[in-house]
Amino acid sequence: MEFATGALGTLLPKLGRLLQDEYNLQKGVKKDIQFVTKELESMHAALRDVGEVPQEQLKEVIKIWARDVRELSYDMEDIVDTFLVRVQGSEPPSKRSVKRLIKKMTSIVSNVKSRHEIGQEVKDIKDRVKDVAERRDRYKVHAITPTKTSVDPRIAALYTKASSLVGIDEPKEELISMLTKEDGGRSSAEQWIVSIVGFGGLGKTTLAKAVYDKIKPQFDCTAFISVSRDPDIIKIFKDMLYELDNKEYWDIHNIALGQHYLTDLVHEFLKNKRYLIVIDDIWDTKPWEMIRCALPENGQKSRVLTTTRIIDVAEHVGGCYRMKHLTDKSSKILFYGRIFGSIGNCPQQFSDISEKVLKKCGGVPLAIVTISSLLANKTRSINEWSNVCDAIGAGVGNNPGMDNMRKILLLSYYDLTPQLKTCLLYLSIFPEDYEFRKTTLILRWIAEGFVQLEDGRQSLFEVGQSYYHELLNRCLIQPGDSEGDDLSPLRCRVHDMVLDLICSLSRDESFATTVYGDCRQITSSENKVRRLSIHNASWPTMNMSKLRSLTISNSAIINSMPPFLCYHLLRVLDFEKCNLKDHTSLEFLCKLFHLRFLSLVDTGYAGEVPREIGNLQFLQTFYFSGTYIKQVPLSILGMRQLMCLAVGMNTRLPTSGLRNLSSLELLRMNVDSAYIAEELGHLTQLRVLMVVLRKDKEGRWDERICRVLVGSLSKLHKIQTLQVEISDDVEVHLEGSVDSPWNLSHLVIFGTSRLPTWIDHTSFQLLSQLCIKVGQVGREDIHVLGRLKALRVLHLGMVGAKQVFERFMISADAFPCVTRCVFSGFSTVPSMFPPGAMPSLQRFCFDIRLEDFGDDSGFTVDDLALCHLPSLQRVWVCLDGERARDIKDVAMKALTKEAHAHPNHPDIDVGINGQWSQLCR
Repeated sequence: MEFATGALGTLLPKLGRLLQDEYNLQKGVKKDIQFVTKELESMHAALRDVGEVPQEQLKEVIKIWARDVRELSYDMEDIVDTFLVRVQGSEPPSKRSVKRLIKKMTSIVSNVKSRHEIGQEVKDIKDRVKDVAERRDRYKVHAITPTKTSVDPRIAALYTKASSLVGIDEPKEELISMLTKEDGGRSSAEQWIVSIVGFGGLGKTTLAKAVYDKIKPQFDCTAFISVSRDPDIIKIFKDMLYELDNKEYWDIHNIALGQHYLTDLVHEFLKNKRYLIVIDDIWDTKPWEMIRCALPENGQKSRVLTTTRIIDVAEHVGGCYRMKHLTDKSSKILFYGRIFGSIGNCPQQFSDISEKVLKKCGGVPLAIVTISSLLANKTRSINEWSNVCDAIGAGVGNNPGMDNMRKILLLSYYDLTPQLKTCLLYLSIFPEDYEFRKTTLILRWIAEGFVQLEDGRQSLFEVGQSYYHELLNRCLIQPGDSEGDDLSPLRCRVHDMVLDLICSLSRDESFATTVYGDCRQITSSENKVRRLSIHNASWPTMNMSKLRSLTISNSAIINSMPPFLCYHLLRVLDFEKCNLKDHTSLEFLCKLFHLRFLSLVDTGYAGEVPREIGNLQFLQTFYFSGTYIKQVPLSILGMRQLMCLAVGMNTRLPTSGLRNLSSLELLRMNVDSAYIAEELGHLTQLRVLMVVLRKDKEGRWDERICRVLVGSLSKLHKIQTLQVEISDDVEVHLEGSVDSPWNLSHLVIFGTSRLPTWIDHTSFQLLSQLCIKVGQVGREDIHVLGRLKALRVLHLGMVGAKQVFERFMISADAFPCVTRCVFSGFSTVPSMFPPGAMPSLQRFCFDIRLEDFGDDSGFTVDDLALCHLPSLQRVWVCLDGERARDIKDVAMKALTKEAHAHPNHPDIDVGINGQWSQLCR
């Protein structure tokens, strides 16, 4: 299995920098560093080789060796970072000459001492490196080669009886329809390809086999072939030929044939036949492209069905079909059927615990089958069932009954790069069902050193963002909310079964320690805790002298914590949602010189930020939204490595010097003057900007703010996400001039009186998400927004008094890519959707003002023309008016009739006077 490579990825470049002349190290120390560097490079390579081998194939001595290398890398990085803090100094530059002189004299003494100390520590590390290197050679780590898994854990899916399959009928019919129906001008005689994509254990192979068995009589020849993670193309072609005609090719596996010859052989066999080929378990596009060369487009109505866990692969192959999780009803049928024979046979006392178990299985068939099989072998004891339920998500993967589920999920884990494996393991610090914010997670990865620059063309945050999207692409994390674009959700969560796996791996690798209120701990080594996450538990008794990361979700323990000086190596400190209202000072933070990430989000802290906070020269992220901090000291402007700064609604930054924070990529702040708005234009690295425009301390509104802000924004060529909120007691129009197109993908504006004129299709060619609330909405606004060709998510709302919306007609080519649309705060009907408008719209939310209808019944849907929205899946309608409650049933009946007439039969939900059961989820 992959052993996390520790701190080697970030340590090796740091060692290279230490050899530079500016640090003035002694020659002997430099030679030692050179020796250590070369040995660590070799160990890094060996660790990556070890990572390619499944855990069960590794000897215990190899596991111990790999663990020692990781610990060695962490200790070495701690030494280097401590030296850099001392040598570079922690105090921000001072303007007073006396202070500069005192600082210079102090630093000369301390730097000489620091150089001597690092020399001694490097010698000690050198001795440890020699020992570890000798054991590497003795154990022949470099000779390790991965072997193929002897038993494919998914093989049982191919032989499951159709009568025992649950919840498969609907997706099976959908797939058969996709494979057989004609599509517009496309001839059914062409070769059609459909690719099933989904989470490991979701039943892709089972579904593909069910479809294959159902339709294969319609074809001249058929084959069901598995590709797997490490494909052997020659074997794949031989397997295909054998399945296509096992009489002619009965001995094909015993004949030595080249790939090119086999490709021609398959192509020749299929060229005049109508064939059905299933290519199961594709992990990469390269093997698919090789296989595709052998599948002729012969005009015989041939069909190809593929399965994959990776969304990008499915979209590349074509005809992407996303697997759905089992419904609650199907989950119960499968679960209770395997344990009790049927739902009706479940004893009442097991009802509640069964519901909890099913919730953790999350509609994943393999998870339900695995857990139900495990429970079926338990005695009928509530306590035993509760223990199993509690263990899911906390490392129950080591239970023998979970082996099959674990092996299938490990296939996805093994296929990750070392960096992605480490980033995925990091999610073990969060509790089950926790929804983590995309931006916060990426910034924590960066602070931990997991994100590594590749070619220098991308920033650390951009690389981290690519990691996040890759885990999402591989279905290892799941969208957790309705925010943002479906392709890039702003929040995600981990399925409990994946969490169970990574908690187990984290424990095996001593990667992180997680302590729960019920005293459960996920760790295998308490001697050297480096990452600690505490969930509603008391302060643990452990050796935390090497602690790098601390996450606390229980405010009660903060007062009982030891002095923070004990944790001088802390890089990540997260107090989010801890109650700090009674704390009057943050001085305890000011000597944590290694700190990279600090979050005080939603802590309610109302004290001051000490001037000494500027000592944290390595700080990259400072979150304190959701606090009552009023002012930030000038010293914060000396934090030159600060990437992210998010202040509270009541917080004001220094009035000048903001431009000095030149490394900022994410900024959330209040703007109360045109001067500050102008300063923003100098932060050219900004990618995310959230500002609140408000009055100054004296309650005055600067009339120039909007114009200057828009001018500054047009200078920020890297900005991708922009949120502008105008204070509620100010009514202004957000106007200004834009010189060139913006690269914005996400735009949020709250409080402007009308749609800004600079929002148009020429300036916003990449805009995919738009949420805007204005004082009034007109027909022309709909026309302007409809021309935004890249727009996928639209929320257009009106604030203030209700507006009788003028009748409008969306043009036939409007909103070509929008999948979710919300019209709120104004009545949108009678409206007309002609054929061609909003062709991709899946979720539609809108208001209806009953007074706008002339019909005495109070409601008609004739002008909605929902049938012209071909992709529609769900509709939310909010009835507004005095008679809304009385007319709800009539409206629901009319909308249901409209839905039944629609080919997709979209779900309908009706609310009253602003009450929405769900908003476009």
